[in-house]
Amino acid sequence: MKLAGLKSNENAHDESVWAVTWVPATESRPALLLTGSLDETVKLWKPDELVLQQTNTGHCLGVVAVAAHPSGIIAASASLDSFVRVFDVDTNATIATLEAPPSEVWQMQFDPKGSILAVAGGSSASIKLWDTATWKLIDTLTIPRPESAKPTDRAGNKKFVLSVAWSPDGRRLACGSIDGTISIFDVNRAKFLHHLEGHYMPVRSLVYSPVDPRVLFSASDDSHVHMYDAEGKGLIGAMSGHASWVLSVDVSPDGAAIATGSSDKTVRLWDLNMRAAVQTMTNHTDQVWGVAFRPPGGAGVRAGRLASVSDDKSISLYDYS
Repeated sequence: MKLAGLKSNENAHDESVWAVTWVPATESRPALLLTGSLDETVKLWKPDELVLQQTNTGHCLGVVAVAAHPSGIIAASASLDSFVRVFDVDTNATIATLEAPPSEVWQMQFDPKGSILAVAGGSSASIKLWDTATWKLIDTLTIPRPESAKPTDRAGNKKFVLSVAWSPDGRRLACGSIDGTISIFDVNRAKFLHHLEGHYMPVRSLVYSPVDPRVLFSASDDSHVHMYDAEGKGLIGAMSGHASWVLSVDVSPDGAAIATGSSDKTVRLWDLNMRAAVQTMTNHTDQVWGVAFRPPGGAGVRAGRLASVSDDKSISLYDYS
């Protein structure tokens, strides 16, 4: 397995690019790349030549997260202005605006069926679940405080929720906190199941394996990438190699590799059989906030693709084979 640099767009945004995801292909168009930036814009890019297709404005502070609906028809962007904007990908029409208190909107992800948008609730120490048919709040999954915490402990701050991931079957939701813990919820029963431990610094990114719904990957400021059995609570593997915080992790559609982005300015490709980094890409000149593999599907799509975004304002695209 390897990555080959295809294209970089050096000044894709006017400020740091903090968020990236792929909008799945529809019957009428291929998959698109969606990026969000501190410059308050969200941009859509054609995937092979990184040609700008559209620029969305509407946020009044930096964009911290973007998410795409599995249908490829709608997407969402979350900003430091505490609003989540849901929009039609092709027309940019606003479908819904979801409001949250300050510092309570971080990462977000649609469930595999597309019926729920889960939003990592930051200082609320919870995940908010929004119904995508009505755009009403349907549930709040709150992370329990540790039993040992005294009432005087400011334990709530430690559970500041940064990251969220759905299992491929949509039955489980994982969220990562500033204190390094990962919380697993049973979504249907809105029930907290257990914590996964092993990280001691913020967990900024989580992704489940597409081939084994029990396996969860995490990226942390402790410079490690962990592989968990999210059901059995066990740590399967810990991978190190980055020289600094690991800000983002994504898994390849074949489930054989993961890619990570780090504040050490590199993108790394990891072979999951070897549990080791097999390649390091050094094309970014500042920290890499996001990595994302293109989902499978779409007419004429053969090769794998990976995108990365950085504080250096650029987007890079790689061939994955």
